[in-house]
Amino acid sequence: MRVTVVDYKAGNLTSVLKALRHLGAEPSVTDSDLSLIHTAERIVLPGVGHFAATQRLDATGLTPAIRAAIARGVPFLGICVGMQWLYTGSSEAPAQPGLGHFAEQCTRFAESSEKIPHVGWNSLEVRPVSRLLAGVGPGEFVYFTHSYKAPVTADTAAITTYIEPFAAAVERGNVMGVQFHPEKSGATGLKILRNFLGWQAEGTK
Repeated sequence: MRVTVVDYKAGNLTSVLKALRHLGAEPSVTDSDLSLIHTAERIVLPGVGHFAATQRLDATGLTPAIRAAIARGVPFLGICVGMQWLYTGSSEAPAQPGLGHFAEQCTRFAESSEKIPHVGWNSLEVRPVSRLLAGVGPGEFVYFTHSYKAPVTADTAAITTYIEPFAAAVERGNVMGVQFHPEKSGATGLKILRNFLGWQAEGTK
């Protein structure tokens, strides 16, 4: 299976590639080669760091290529900042637009007695309609590291609470995102990546 992993110079590529290869995928990495997006069977966008780094996706033409691939039905998975990019934007970099697949904005955690960023293991409350998280049981733990989060909406596939409830995973059609790092989340993370690699559009099973 050809999985295109998008490198915008702020992603945790090494561990993502290792996890995908462990599951039998054949990942290719692109930071500007649009042909790899055009021929992709799956697209993964890992991300860490500042939301402003996603500007590179616009500068290289990857944003419209990814948008066209999504429209063709190619399964897409955004990880951490890669998930936040699926929204209209983030208060971390107000001048930098996201993909806009989801209408909401990502915002920083509210100040509280808890430390920001949210770093470490936390549990998932999975909504039963999620296909990406199929087989993930109540309270399974995954690994987070982030200061910004997406709101809970109808598209939320899993919820985690830290300071406040937020979207730990999002899913609509062939577009999926996880705020946590599945490649660092042990057996649960591998299960989620396996679900993504096996994902088929409704009606094509």
